[in-house]
Amino acid sequence: MVNDFALKEFGYERDELLGRKVEVLIPARVHGRHEHHRERFHNSPQNRPMGTGLDLFAIRADGTEFPVEISLSHYENEEGSFVIAYINNIAERKKAEEKIEKLNNELEARVEERTEQLKKALGELEKSKDELTLALGKEKELNELKSRFVSMASHEFRTPLSTILSSAFLIQQYNTEEDQQRRNRHLQRIIASGNLLTDILNEFLSLGRIEEGKIQVKYSKVDVKERINGIIQEVQGMLKEGQSINFLHEGEQAVETDFTLFRHIFVNLLTNAIKFSPQRSVISVSSWIDAEAFRFSIKDEGIGMSEQDQQHLFERFFRGTNVSNIQGTGLGLHIVSKYVEMLHGTVHCTSRLGDGTTFTVNFPRHQPHSITTLTKKTGYYESAKNRPVN
Repeated sequence: MVNDFALKEFGYERDELLGRKVEVLIPARVHGRHEHHRERFHNSPQNRPMGTGLDLFAIRADGTEFPVEISLSHYENEEGSFVIAYINNIAERKKAEEKIEKLNNELEARVEERTEQLKKALGELEKSKDELTLALGKEKELNELKSRFVSMASHEFRTPLSTILSSAFLIQQYNTEEDQQRRNRHLQRIIASGNLLTDILNEFLSLGRIEEGKIQVKYSKVDVKERINGIIQEVQGMLKEGQSINFLHEGEQAVETDFTLFRHIFVNLLTNAIKFSPQRSVISVSSWIDAEAFRFSIKDEGIGMSEQDQQHLFERFFRGTNVSNIQGTGLGLHIVSKYVEMLHGTVHCTSRLGDGTTFTVNFPRHQPHSITTLTKKTGYYESAKNRPVN
């Protein structure tokens, strides 16, 4: 099958393409290599971007070439096994990148010129050397974060959007009453992908609000046992086949906390346990309250992580080396760590590759009656002791 947009992009009629090998859309110089790659993919299909790190090109019916970006997906149903290639024409992006590279070169030249001026001034401003070095380092770090964000966001948005587009196209093909079950299945895929996009956007928005100092902590009395039970019921639809959640609470049930932030922390850790655990596994949830603290832990039987990955676990955009094929932005645990800190708590991870992961979160039993915010200037959390609590 091929959609109308692809026919227009490549300049073919539908009957000119159906039944032919996909190499007809690829420059002749790479046919031999591509046939080998195609056979290897069919023997072991994986949902992934194609040609990572390479410049890929497609060829139109008139022989003109254009740069492309390709993602591969596969699935099986009662009709058999299917492979879908999502092809994006990135000619405009390449032009933009060339412009950006030119601007970057000009900017680098200007930076070099300014750096020479700074070197001359450093002799007179030796006392401010450390401050200037720190400022330059922060600027470099910010640029690196921006690049990582653009790359990650582009990939994470593409997968659910491609799913929505392909399902919408396939729904158009099923136009009889006998096809209703197929239409429903693709509608569910569209809904699930839409929810995924919403989750990704919420993570971006949460990160932005944290960085801008717009998060306020408002304490209230919360029945922890009741709330955790409620969250566990909410995520039942996410469980894989045979998965189960065991929950045990000890001690009193009520603590003072911000339930909105607590819920985000708990849901993120619990859904991660579900996502990174296999079918027919058990996720163990424990919570307990004593005179000094409120704690909870979430233990899974999933893929685990290496000691090296654990050192970077709460960094922005970081993803473990063994989760590249699992959807994620690398922001969830970073946001969790910030929310835990705002609640004056700590979060600890214990994990081994292939042997599951346990997250333990500790909060002080009695929180101060104040509104806590993250200031943009310093990055530290400050409490406004005399402000009323809403």
